[in-house]
Amino acid sequence: QVQLVESGGGLVQPGGSLRLSCAASGSIFSINDMGWYRQAPGKQRELVARLTSGGSTKYADSVKGRFTISRDNARNTVYLQMNTLKPEDTAVYYCHAQEVVTTYGVPYLEVWGQGTLVTVSS
Repeated sequence: QVQLVESGGGLVQPGGSLRLSCAASGSIFSINDMGWYRQAPGKQRELVARLTSGGSTKYADSVKGRFTISRDNARNTVYLQMNTLKPEDTAVYYCHAQEVVTTYGVPYLEVWGQGTLVTVSS
C-alpha cells in the first residue's frame, strides 16, 4: 500500500522559515504530480504548490516568492521550503501524490498524507 509521510511542521515566529518533507513509500514505480495543500481552521483545503514529474510548478498566489517546492524523484520525496512565514500561513499541510504506480503495476489515482501542523505565531 502506498503511503505518504510528512514531517517538518511546528511552531515558528512570523518572518521565520520551515521546511516540510514528504516521503512516499510502498514499492513505488512512478509518481506523476506531487504537491502540498493546506487547510486552515474553518476554511477549505487549498493548493499551496505542485510539481510535476517533468518539473513544471504551480504556486498559490499567496505563497509565490516565499515558498519553493522541490522533489527528489530517486527518493520519491517532495519538499516545501517556506520562508517569510506569516500568521495566515497557519494550517495543516497535506502532501498529495497524483497518478502513482507501484512496482506491481497497481495504480493509485491519488494519495494523501496525514497532515502536519504549521503554526506561525509570536
